[in-house]
Amino acid sequence: MPVPPPTAPSCTGPAFALSSAAIGLAPTQHWLVAGRALQGVGGAFMMPGTLSIISNTFEPHERGRAIGTWAGVSALALALGPAVGGAPTEYVSWRAIFFLNLPVAVGAVIVTLFAARESRDPTVDHTVDYPGITALSVGLTSLVLALVEGNRWHWGSPAIVSLLVTAAVGIAAFAIVELRGRAPMIQFAYFRSRSFLGANAVAFIVSFAMLAMFFFMALYMQNILGYSPLEAGLRFLPATVVIIFAAPIAGRLSDRIGPRPLITIGLSLAAPALYLQSRVTVHSGYAELLPAFSIMGLGMGLTMSPMSTAAMNSVSAEKAGAASGILSMFRMVGGTFGVAAIGALFQSLARTRIDERLSPLHLPAGTRSQLVDNLGSGAGSKMVHQMNPHQAAQVGSAMRDAFIHGLSGALTLSCAVAAIGAVLALVLIEPKRKLARRPDPARRPEAVEPVRVS
Repeated sequence: MPVPPPTAPSCTGPAFALSSAAIGLAPTQHWLVAGRALQGVGGAFMMPGTLSIISNTFEPHERGRAIGTWAGVSALALALGPAVGGAPTEYVSWRAIFFLNLPVAVGAVIVTLFAARESRDPTVDHTVDYPGITALSVGLTSLVLALVEGNRWHWGSPAIVSLLVTAAVGIAAFAIVELRGRAPMIQFAYFRSRSFLGANAVAFIVSFAMLAMFFFMALYMQNILGYSPLEAGLRFLPATVVIIFAAPIAGRLSDRIGPRPLITIGLSLAAPALYLQSRVTVHSGYAELLPAFSIMGLGMGLTMSPMSTAAMNSVSAEKAGAASGILSMFRMVGGTFGVAAIGALFQSLARTRIDERLSPLHLPAGTRSQLVDNLGSGAGSKMVHQMNPHQAAQVGSAMRDAFIHGLSGALTLSCAVAAIGAVLALVLIEPKRKLARRPDPARRPEAVEPVRVS
């Protein structure tokens, strides 16, 4: 049996594995950050490739079922991740979780080499869009850093204003480069398709709401409910298990009725689930979270695979790699921006509540600021334990109350974003009958490819 040429996943799998090993062995924080950056590069090359392989293997009327299976397997990894990773983190070391990637990467490379069929788009110039990558990286990095540090550095400070200006210039430069460049990273012509535009908007919104929810609810269960990392991870299983079963079913249904109704219903379920989570208190138990987690899982399961199907069916098969890359980029940017933006709101609300609750104690402003910065870590508990018992009790109570106040506002924002996503899906994503006969939005039928003379 001949071995097909190396695909992107097979080439970048070793890079992902080696960067994971480097993180596990990192001697300093700087090495860890550098390793995570390289790991992100490997993951960024692999994820679009998997969806592209599906699009080139299955016809449009079968892609929903295939992408549903793909989404279900992804959700299975999401379900196993906290449970499998929580035990080494709790009983061995955080470093151990990165070594778990090594055998998985080896298996993925072997399967890709022998099972994946290679495909290419012969109509594009295979060069790297370095100006576009640089402009987008500068713009998004500046924006995320401004959101993360805005409360601590003050929003009107020269540093934050400079970051926001740099973000605006970087994103504007990216748009100009992509519109005028010879080999743009993003083909804006794809967005002429309403369904492609809607699917990417939904991808951004889903990641914005879901990753922020997982991030802050994990902190809530550990810092307020007192669960260990493993116990907190296991309590996310109802959400992820529902996704595992709902995603393949949604994929099959999207082949029959189209992705629009499923995405709309899915996000319409996710919004009230986030609202229910925003109502938690210091005295809430896990039983009160369970319905919200289950509804959230159903909503995400109904959304994820139809969203990907809508995007991939909006372009021709040879453009699947580029379309998948754009979709993955919007998902990653949505998750990063969601955690940063919601985190900024969380910190702002928590800081206001801390100042209100602790004003009678006359604590220095620097101490109050440190308490807010350490709400989601063990450093805050250490600060409280160093105080006298009476003061520690008041500060501890104020910190828990501030955490809940910030969490409530943050998840309320996520709820609003999910509701907006449902409206966008209903308005932008086209019915199945139009998707079935939509031509490639990036190709003009009358265009003639130039002949290259070497």
